[in-house]
Amino acid sequence: MKDKILAIDNGSQSIRALLFDLDGNLLFKSKIEIEAYFSEQPGWAEQHPEYYWDNVGVACRNLWDQGADPQSVAGLSVTTQRGTMVFLDDKGESLRPASTWMDQRQLQTLQPMSSVWELLIKVSGKASVLDYVRKQAPSNWVAHHQPEIWAKTAKYLQLSGYLNYKLTGEYKDSVGSQVGYIPFEYKIRDWAPSYSWHWQAYSIQRDQLPELVQPGERLGLLQGQAAAHIGLPEGVPIIASGADKACEMMGSGLIADDVACLSYGTRATINTHTKKYFEPVRMMPAYPAAMPDMFMTEAAVPRGFWMVSWFKKEFGQHEQVLAAQQGIAPETLFDDLVNQVPPGSMGLMLQPYWGRDIAPGPEAKGAIIGFGEVHTRAHMYRSILEGLAFALREGREAIEKRGKKKITRLRVSGGGSQSRAAMQITADVFGLPAERPHTFETSGLGAAIVAAVGLGFHRDFETAMAKMTREGDVFYPNPDSKKIYDALYSEVYQGMYKRLEPMYKSIRKITGYPQ
Repeated sequence: MKDKILAIDNGSQSIRALLFDLDGNLLFKSKIEIEAYFSEQPGWAEQHPEYYWDNVGVACRNLWDQGADPQSVAGLSVTTQRGTMVFLDDKGESLRPASTWMDQRQLQTLQPMSSVWELLIKVSGKASVLDYVRKQAPSNWVAHHQPEIWAKTAKYLQLSGYLNYKLTGEYKDSVGSQVGYIPFEYKIRDWAPSYSWHWQAYSIQRDQLPELVQPGERLGLLQGQAAAHIGLPEGVPIIASGADKACEMMGSGLIADDVACLSYGTRATINTHTKKYFEPVRMMPAYPAAMPDMFMTEAAVPRGFWMVSWFKKEFGQHEQVLAAQQGIAPETLFDDLVNQVPPGSMGLMLQPYWGRDIAPGPEAKGAIIGFGEVHTRAHMYRSILEGLAFALREGREAIEKRGKKKITRLRVSGGGSQSRAAMQITADVFGLPAERPHTFETSGLGAAIVAAVGLGFHRDFETAMAKMTREGDVFYPNPDSKKIYDALYSEVYQGMYKRLEPMYKSIRKITGYPQ
């Protein structure tokens, strides 16, 4: 019986093929670890599109090797990392490596816009932000530095659009996947009108972009070579879903605007669903949700739980070796490390601006203050988790202020949510119950939920989420810990960036890093 949904989740550090039933149960899982990027120069972060596609095939074929029945698959949907851009020629072949969302190169020379738009943007007070966005856009960098490649670029696609093209042979992508430096008008959830400033800000022409399809609608059917590549019959429907963060919210069961989803992944975020468009952080748009006519507010820590991975790699070899010897998950031992240290890490405070973004400012850098002779690597590890929670609490307050709606509950997903210590710190820092969904694979589940609606198994998104998502563990705030965190947040954390900003600018001026 064809009543199973295949979700392909192409993240930054792994590719997962996940088979769900219509109750949201994960039946089979295949995870392929991937290299997030390679760098030909400092700050560059690229990956070959074919590398993603090859590993999608490996991940899917592993499911059938495990005993999953490919004949049971009613449809599939793709969710991917956002802002990773692919350059294709007129035959659909890649022209250069994909520019990943972690790429930090900047264009130094901008082409002038029309005098009218220059004046309007200057009057609006957004000229510096627009300049930043234009300098960050991969299309502008390639058009300037590799004009021969840009001249051959027939299609400029998100990674999701590339994978959907490989599956269907059609240049179509979901509205819910459009996040990045592209001429997309977030307020109307569509490509910008022809008269918009977007078309002057970027080097992109309309015919280089894919046709947009609403989440839940059909993108096409699985075509021959792709069917053989992933081990499914030809003709399986491919349903549009959304980007990874949008799908995580679906898989966490979020619709109410007083519930926030914390995503503890490479890019740590706090998100809410809303029908009203508003900028959750100044100059940052509300992104399209994985549901038609809905928006997703977001405040982010660009290199969020990447910092946790960094710590484990640089300072956590002992726990990883010991866990392998004992046959247990390393997270168990890292949680033991955290629990050796009291809330507040004996005054060690971390500001987690280790990846550049518009907010708080392009010159921002990471900082750890309060070191003393009592501190160990355990204190440092706990301070990373606390710093991330403080930064996301700051994002929560920005969303509440601009959305005029209090957040009363938290759902936490992503790899970091598997740490009980991280979950308890989250509850204590926010002063709110922190819930884990019933499955860790919320991004894939969200894509499966959207596909289940699109295939007609559930009548609407609300019904599908009610049927396919459930609450898992709940962590409640500890009053004593909350008191400590409230004081550290208001008296120390909130003033750190303002006091360090001049020094960050001096560091940037003297060393040139970050550019």
